[in-house]
Amino acid sequence: MRRIQFLILTIMVSLPLYSQQFLPVRGIINARDLGGYMVQDGRKIKDKMLIRAAHLADATEADLNFLAGIPVAKIIDFRTGEELAGKADRAVPGAEYIALPVDASGNAMANATDEEKKKFTGRKKFDVKKVIVFAAFNEKAQAIAQQMYPVLLFNPDCQNQFAEFFRQVLAAENGAVLYHCTQGKDRTGIASALLLAALGADRETIIADFDATNKVYEKDVKKYSRRVRFWGGKEAEVGVVKAFLGCNTENFVAALDRIVLEYGSLDAYLKGPIGLTDGDILLLRERYLD
Repeated sequence: MRRIQFLILTIMVSLPLYSQQFLPVRGIINARDLGGYMVQDGRKIKDKMLIRAAHLADATEADLNFLAGIPVAKIIDFRTGEELAGKADRAVPGAEYIALPVDASGNAMANATDEEKKKFTGRKKFDVKKVIVFAAFNEKAQAIAQQMYPVLLFNPDCQNQFAEFFRQVLAAENGAVLYHCTQGKDRTGIASALLLAALGADRETIIADFDATNKVYEKDVKKYSRRVRFWGGKEAEVGVVKAFLGCNTENFVAALDRIVLEYGSLDAYLKGPIGLTDGDILLLRERYLD
């Protein structure tokens, strides 16, 4: 564990996130451009061609106009039907919308009663951030937090959806592709990691991009981690907060290690369950690299 923590710290110190990668939008959280990252052959990912984000339900008119001006040609939504209820994306003019649901783990709050939710939120209105304090002490939630990235990367249904994600990216001949889930962190983070790997980014860049989400959600993670510790929570309980309010980079690194152990490399994984060919990878690099 200490080795992984040291690795993450070293990467984040040596490879700062480019400030220009955050898009100038107000109603879309964690909206970032993959453009600017260098890859192993000395080339660079093109600006404003591959964009990761949280949902677009709260996008402002200015946000939508900005995305249309890029232009964003395709929006890929990883959320499930349950997540979409009351939070459908606002339409970006000229962009094709594609629903591509990826179910990472199920709802960790499913077994919480209304009374339990009320107890931990302090109000009748449901507040998911506060309920996570309750979920942190639930063994099921702890297991979901621990297994989230292995499920996303090794579950055949999730692999099939990420394979379709690449088919959609490959088919986007004109304009940018914007892809997102609810918070733009786990499913979106995995999709970004796989895209970066296909484009030739090294392990350090892949981890740095994934971990950058924790800067976006840092305030909430710290706040609710303190509450969990106040109620006696240890690392397993705090891990639930990291997983559901931020992203657990240590678990992500462990999942990358498992890919190498089982497949030999990320490249072999992409050509295995994700189904990319050498021609697909060449096309991706021709289209998205300078």
